[in-house]
Amino acid sequence: MAQKAKEMVVVKGLELGRYMGRWYEIASFPSRFQPRDGENTRATYTLRDDGIVDVLNETWSLGKRSYIQGTAYKADPNSDEAKLKVKFYVPPFLPIIPVTGDYWVLFIDDDYQYALIGQPSRNYLWILCRTPHMDESVYNELVQKAVEEGYDVNKLHKTPQADPPPEGNQAPEDTKGVWWFKSLIGK
Repeated sequence: MAQKAKEMVVVKGLELGRYMGRWYEIASFPSRFQPRDGENTRATYTLRDDGIVDVLNETWSLGKRSYIQGTAYKADPNSDEAKLKVKFYVPPFLPIIPVTGDYWVLFIDDDYQYALIGQPSRNYLWILCRTPHMDESVYNELVQKAVEEGYDVNKLHKTPQADPPPEGNQAPEDTKGVWWFKSLIGK
């Protein structure tokens, strides 16, 4: 049984500049903000001059590229803990409702090649890597860290990743946000 009372250990002293760039989703807890059949899911982070991070999340579903853009920023600028807030506007095709969530970096390796991301409710979890595929021993190590932080890792779903990954401009886009509606009705 996962212990809910334990306070999560969060990375301290995260170097945001080194964290920027593309990360591939190796596994995650399914989220209503992503298509259930999503593949090649990835996030690209770009640090702006004002310290805000531009976020681009992409996924492919039925051969179409879906994406949502947002921003991330430190929850407490005076803290050295890697606790970020992310803000997206939904639905993606009619961006009117701001949705803000927690993005806590629970683990990152010294070379910034793989990371474990969670948030305080433990309803969301992501295993990210700089490449589309992760060594199984590294994956198992990150899963074990998630267990130690009180996550129910039975909910982890591995994300199919193509090698090489698709280029963003080579796929038709799901401009109607159909996946967003589908995800809301559970299809």
